[in-house]
Amino acid sequence: MLLPLLTAVTLFLAPACAVFSDEAWNIDYHFALLGAPKEETSFFHRPNPSSKASLIYTLSEEHALGAVNPRDGSLVWRQILASGGDSHNTSFLRAGEGQDVVISGIGSEVAAWSAADGRLVWNVNADGPLEDVEILELSDGKETVGAKDAVALSGGEHPMVQRIDGASGAVKWQYSIDGSDAPYQLSASSTEVYAILLHKTILDYVKLRVVALDPVTGQKTDEYMLSSENELATADNVISVGANSASPIIAWTDAAHTTLKVNVVGTKSISSFSIERHDGNAIERVKLHAPYHINSLSHFLVHYETATSHWAEVYHIDLKNSKVEKAYSLPRVAGRGAFSTSTADANVYFTRVTRDELSTVSSASHGILGRWSLSSFGVASGVGEQVEPVHAVSEVSVKGDTVSAIRTTVLLSTGDWVLLRDGKGIWNRPEMLASTVAVTFAMPADVVALAQQLEVEAHGNPVAAYIHRVQRHVVDLQKLPSFLVSMPKKIVQGFLGTSADHAAGSDIFGFRQIIACATRSGRLVALDAGHPDRTLWNRDVADLKPGQSWRPSLSSTKDGVIQVSSAAGTGINYNATDGQQLAGDLPIIPDEPDLSTSRAVRYTMRGNSLEATYDWSPSWTFTPIHGERILNLVPRPVNDPVASIGKVLRDRRVLYKYLDSNIALLATAHDASSKANFYVLNTISGAIIYSNAHPNIDLTAPVPTIMSENWFAYSFTSEASDATTKGHQLVIGEVFESLIPDNRGAMGASSNYSTLQTATDPPFTLTQTYQIPEPISQLAVTRTRQGITSRQLLAVLPASNAIVGIPYGIVDPRRPVNRDPTKDEQAEGLMRYAPVLDFDPKWYLNHQREVVGIKNVVTAPALIESTSLVFAYGLDVFGTRLSPSFSFDILGRDFNKFQMLATVAALAVATFVVAPLVMRKQVDQRWRFL
Repeated sequence: MLLPLLTAVTLFLAPACAVFSDEAWNIDYHFALLGAPKEETSFFHRPNPSSKASLIYTLSEEHALGAVNPRDGSLVWRQILASGGDSHNTSFLRAGEGQDVVISGIGSEVAAWSAADGRLVWNVNADGPLEDVEILELSDGKETVGAKDAVALSGGEHPMVQRIDGASGAVKWQYSIDGSDAPYQLSASSTEVYAILLHKTILDYVKLRVVALDPVTGQKTDEYMLSSENELATADNVISVGANSASPIIAWTDAAHTTLKVNVVGTKSISSFSIERHDGNAIERVKLHAPYHINSLSHFLVHYETATSHWAEVYHIDLKNSKVEKAYSLPRVAGRGAFSTSTADANVYFTRVTRDELSTVSSASHGILGRWSLSSFGVASGVGEQVEPVHAVSEVSVKGDTVSAIRTTVLLSTGDWVLLRDGKGIWNRPEMLASTVAVTFAMPADVVALAQQLEVEAHGNPVAAYIHRVQRHVVDLQKLPSFLVSMPKKIVQGFLGTSADHAAGSDIFGFRQIIACATRSGRLVALDAGHPDRTLWNRDVADLKPGQSWRPSLSSTKDGVIQVSSAAGTGINYNATDGQQLAGDLPIIPDEPDLSTSRAVRYTMRGNSLEATYDWSPSWTFTPIHGERILNLVPRPVNDPVASIGKVLRDRRVLYKYLDSNIALLATAHDASSKANFYVLNTISGAIIYSNAHPNIDLTAPVPTIMSENWFAYSFTSEASDATTKGHQLVIGEVFESLIPDNRGAMGASSNYSTLQTATDPPFTLTQTYQIPEPISQLAVTRTRQGITSRQLLAVLPASNAIVGIPYGIVDPRRPVNRDPTKDEQAEGLMRYAPVLDFDPKWYLNHQREVVGIKNVVTAPALIESTSLVFAYGLDVFGTRLSPSFSFDILGRDFNKFQMLATVAALAVATFVVAPLVMRKQVDQRWRFL
């Protein structure tokens, strides 16, 4: 009997005896992103030729090269090749059949990377910008043994074709292109390498010039001009130049998309096909999908798309006489669609993805080999918005005459990258967040509604407030049944200490705020800060034309409304909870870079001057010295609560802060002398409160700045000189009304105060400079609801792909110099000044993660004073919660609720047992005195 009882007690106590893990990996989240994958640089490939396991490789629009595990969507490896968003850099990604490397091309650099771990194998720079990069599958009609060579086509002043050794990266030969024809693309057959050039005619049309090169020597063997008549007005009408296949082709259409013309590279014959119209809408896009494997059938598919539907046609090539003929057509389907090409041995398969269905056909026949219905893609979208595929990549497994399994990655119109296995969604990567350009926090509807109800009760008379509260509680009784059902689960969560982080219903702490992200593609995406893996809604808010940029301004109101304004579209309000568009327009913000705030005064750039303007005329103008340019202007945040107007010293005296909501930090640069100047300005009067100059500055490095309360910070990289050493520096400054305790300065005795009045005794600024181990690209500061909690300075470290939170007490400018702090100063938390500031490992917010490409950090207060929400975005997305003064108003995860309950229970039992004994003792003592 005793053994089963002890076993039961042990099992009951086991959860309570467990040690809670650290808050790392629990309150923070990280999305390691690549960016929107490009169709021509995405494919399945086996990193180990002897294995059947494949990875998904892509070179995204953000110029991030990476491999993704198709099993769960996790990132295997990635390399950042260039800064994202630069449309001028054309990029390429190729993988040879049976090779363990992938070859990329961007800018003027060709590089080979290990397909398994992303290690750089070799790289080589071309003399000009790359126009194409291909892998030479065949060399002189024979299959290449070992590493396959790459062929690169570069433009610029000296266009040329280069053959690069696949093992070492050495250039085997190069062929210089003569004449004024522009290099366009490369193609290869079993025995030749072809350079396709664009020849401009007198009538301003384009003709295709083909130069054939010997793959072994690089010598020109043939040259001819394709007769394109008058169809090609621009190179945009060339829909495909096949490469790395046994039968490469060139295909183009006329400007009206009425005729398709196909040429087998190496011949001068051109096949023409009339393009059928299936509806009254004009054809907007034409795409060609062809296999790249050298042993595949010479079949290809042409995809036609209008504004309302799409269809496709499949063509076969007769290799003996180089004849192209139409095989069959795939029917028209409403909406947008995506096609992908897969190979199995020599067979070619085309996979079609529509809004409702995924199907696969063989290139030899139109019979459906596999069909799967798609109820939905499993992603969030805007109200009334149809989620559609943009492009896809597939890998098929064929048994007999049917497709036994298929994996398809699809880029959706929402910007999500999803994988479908046999038509079922397996994972979703929110790659649209990699192009985030603006972020704001907003409160959800339930929190806003409660706040509004409490506001009504707080400002009404006692009787009306009581009646309103009773009515509110009556309405809340409707939620009683669901509350009772969820009560056991809440009790268990509270007992185990998990309710604060995992409760999905309530948000009493304000941790589940809505994060609205505006992307470069013109979409507005809403995330739940408490559950960031779940996208609340995703909608298109800007009608962007191809190549058009979008620089939105995001803000939120207390009633849960997100305000979006941009020059690309009219400013509109959206409900933060569901993304519904609300009535009312906002002013459009100019697309020019401006340095404006949300106050009544707007600060704009006029030439090289900073101008403050009201609605009618400029009030002041700040013009830097000749040769200087303005780097940035950072005003004090509008919502910047201050809990104390001064710093209380140990002896109870007060050092008063200079608190002015109209101050801003201005940074300028003088390129000729490599000098940077920093000014603290009064943005109402234009007066200079503080200024400092730093010589020998590396102005190519970032110069981040931040302003909060009565202090500011900036960082820069200094070059070596006689007075200073090369390194990275962080400067902290704090502005006081006076350095004399209990003294308000010149304005202390004034009954009236005006920001336009110049003080005879300006405020005093204390500054300290710290040598830091690595550069800082962005600065931010934590924000809390009432400003009682101490601040943390957040710094983005691009060299180590990290974010650190530096406590303000560590960089306090009041730290004593060349002496130890007194007892009073120690009691205030001050320590001796040290010129070198090492980043404590405990300051790293990302812990062991690497957050890559962070461009900005946004903070917001939670509903409890101790906590500040942090959201960092760029290529990666990272978020966390910070408590700079610890969680003084909330129980931590390590709080042992079982121990507390056990202690209370033990005291209750002891009281119940001891009470009769005490009473008997008292009775006995009374009898003894009788």
